[in-house]
Amino acid sequence: MAKAQKDVRFSHRGSGSRPRRPSQSVSEISEASEHGSPSPPVPEQSESQKKLQSFKTRTIWTFVMIAIFFGSMFAGHIYVIIIVTAIQIICFREVIAIADVPSKAMSVRFTKNLQWYFLGISMYYLYGESVIYYFKHIILVDRILLPFATHHRFISFILYVIGFVFFVGSLQRRHYRLQFKQFAWTHMALYFLVLQAHFIINNIFEGMIWFFLPVSLVITNDIFAYIVGITIGRTQLIKLSPKKTVEGFVGAWIFTIIFGFLLTNILMRYSYFTCPVTDLGANIFTGLQCEPNPVFVKRTYGLPIDPPAWTKLPHAITVEPIQFHILNFATFASLIAPFGGFFASGLKRTFKIKDFGDSIPGHGGMTDRMDCQFIMGLFAYMYYQSFIAIYKASVGSVIETAITGLSLAEQMDVVKGLTKHLVNQGVVGQSILDYMTEQLKRR
Repeated sequence: MAKAQKDVRFSHRGSGSRPRRPSQSVSEISEASEHGSPSPPVPEQSESQKKLQSFKTRTIWTFVMIAIFFGSMFAGHIYVIIIVTAIQIICFREVIAIADVPSKAMSVRFTKNLQWYFLGISMYYLYGESVIYYFKHIILVDRILLPFATHHRFISFILYVIGFVFFVGSLQRRHYRLQFKQFAWTHMALYFLVLQAHFIINNIFEGMIWFFLPVSLVITNDIFAYIVGITIGRTQLIKLSPKKTVEGFVGAWIFTIIFGFLLTNILMRYSYFTCPVTDLGANIFTGLQCEPNPVFVKRTYGLPIDPPAWTKLPHAITVEPIQFHILNFATFASLIAPFGGFFASGLKRTFKIKDFGDSIPGHGGMTDRMDCQFIMGLFAYMYYQSFIAIYKASVGSVIETAITGLSLAEQMDVVKGLTKHLVNQGVVGQSILDYMTEQLKRR
């Protein structure tokens, strides 16, 4: 019997048919035997075809992201905030995922739930701080929202403590190391992603230019660093990113400064970009109205050296102060912000991964695209608050002081005093003051 089987196999080889390829299915073999000829081999994609397909995917998604970015920015501030919120959630998911140990995490209760719980509490606290700060005049006069605004920080603290107690109560023997590792990793992700995204959202509230300008500078610097690097780059900049060169680093700095001047000159002409948010329903068509920040108003500066008359050079220049500030923005975007990318590269090398994820087809993870943006957004907020913001009394701050710092009787005196002032200025009639005085007496 064995000999017969050998003969059969030998006769098949001698008949001219080929042995089955691993890539051929049973149906392909049977179809080939019926027609008396083998099925044609399935050609594999060459390396050049794979690169071309990757380039097409990357290009398509680049234009998709550009369209979403500009579409949301022109549609209104609330849409940009939604985009930033979505980005930080995706980045948080990618960062906590690289430290997961699936085989162990399956047997540890509530690990994932606690990570997302702490994200939710952090966003509640930080978003609440922003909304209360920028919209005091709306929230503090609302009967339902007032308690939440007044006790916002205490409520946030209690919610965090609940998560902390739940974490301690869920500790399991033989999994202590894993659970504490996940706890620390979660808080690191909250610090580097959620906290910095909070300041980016504050930039949006301060004016669209403080969001759009830093983002554009980082993107421009990255593009020119690549172009200059592949053109004249010779000297390696840092071992964490072998493709980064000193020539590309310096060349991108110069081009980013030039681009910054040009872009700022365009953006500061439109109040939609320069005005703080007073109406979340505003868009590029409705615009915003405000008194311009002095940084956007031209000033005359005398030159430190008086040039000779024969040079015909001016003794002073007239320019908007923002043009000087843009030098610092462009310099940070070019020389410091890239270290956020180097930090991310070191993190990926630590965990032996190429990308943080595959959230964006052809581009890797969302974190791979945002690694420099978070630190740039934080810088923009700190710089704006330190050197550009104008601090003066606002309606919201006055209302907050009156509600939190005065008794009810003192608040009534303030109302009567303001009403009397408006009567004296001719804004309201005397009858309104008399009516209010009578109503307040009854109280």
